[in-house]
Amino acid sequence: MNPFYLIPHTPEPYFCDRKQETEDIIGYLDNGANVTLISPRRYGKTGLIYHIFDQLSARKNKPELFYLDIYATSGVDDFLAVFAESIARVLKKESLVKSFLKFLGRIRPVVRVDAISGEPKFSFTLDTDADRRYSLKALMDYLENRPTKVLVAIDEFQQIREYEGMSMEALLRTYIQPLTNVQFIFSGSRKHMMAEMFTYEDSPFYESATLYSLDKIDRSVYAGFISEQFRRHQKSIREEAVDYILDWTRCHTFYTQTLCNRVFAATRKEAAVVDVLVAADAILKENEAAFLERRSLLTAKQWKFLTAVAKEGEVSEPTGAAFLQKYGLGAPSTAARLLAALTEKELLLETKTLNGSSYCVYNVFLSRWLERIYG
Repeated sequence: MNPFYLIPHTPEPYFCDRKQETEDIIGYLDNGANVTLISPRRYGKTGLIYHIFDQLSARKNKPELFYLDIYATSGVDDFLAVFAESIARVLKKESLVKSFLKFLGRIRPVVRVDAISGEPKFSFTLDTDADRRYSLKALMDYLENRPTKVLVAIDEFQQIREYEGMSMEALLRTYIQPLTNVQFIFSGSRKHMMAEMFTYEDSPFYESATLYSLDKIDRSVYAGFISEQFRRHQKSIREEAVDYILDWTRCHTFYTQTLCNRVFAATRKEAAVVDVLVAADAILKENEAAFLERRSLLTAKQWKFLTAVAKEGEVSEPTGAAFLQKYGLGAPSTAARLLAALTEKELLLETKTLNGSSYCVYNVFLSRWLERIYG
């Protein structure tokens, strides 16, 4: 089997590090705090949540664990459906699911069984905000009355700010605040928005959870993990090949795992730099159509600016004269608008430090492809 998993729920032997993060977050939860987990997309937030779930599940007095990914939701009705499906997945038994539906009372969602997964799928079509408030409170009340402690992880939590109509943020806070049997992990990838939700005084969730930022895995730790996984499966990889992988993927979890997966699959005995180059080239070719489609959605100036950042790798002064003149990007005011638009589209990633901000192309594979095509 390939030890470099490409799905979030990774078994213990194949989960890379995050020991301190796991210990910290479980410690906060054990002491009664909710946790806000923030990091860029594909850094491994979801994998860390599942890893924490696995650690808690091994306890004698384990809590009930519910995971919701609300990234694809566009309104309160969608949120309710994802929430109900999460509960039904944990309950599993038909009799328990029926008792859960009975608990919801007068609001009866449409329930069908997914033909592929076999899991129940819910849909809510509610006519009034009063019905939505009732449904959300019913779900919270159900969890509050469970016989064991409950932990709910809501992934891409900032999505609730995109809902039209009623203020989902204020409503959720109203129903979450009095709960004593339920704790939450609020996970999100849009750092500015998540920070606003939990640190601004006029936000409903102000200071309601412990903030925790997830950084990249330490390079030396990741290098050791890669080499160890090859050894465990009677293969080897040269040190310079590991270095090339981590340089090329910038130690970004998703891209590192993807490239390692390919190199491992193609290796019979020992992987060298040439094997990494072949695997990386194949990945870029496979994604080329998607990259070209992305180009069609941008203006010529936006694409030029994105390409310039990719060529640099990382830019600390994207509106500075040196950068703009080098790539013919126009005036600082124009660059500022391009920067804001590309950051909003999550094509550029802003990283803030005590020394200021820097920017890079969010998708590492796209960045490497732009370097190759326009370098």
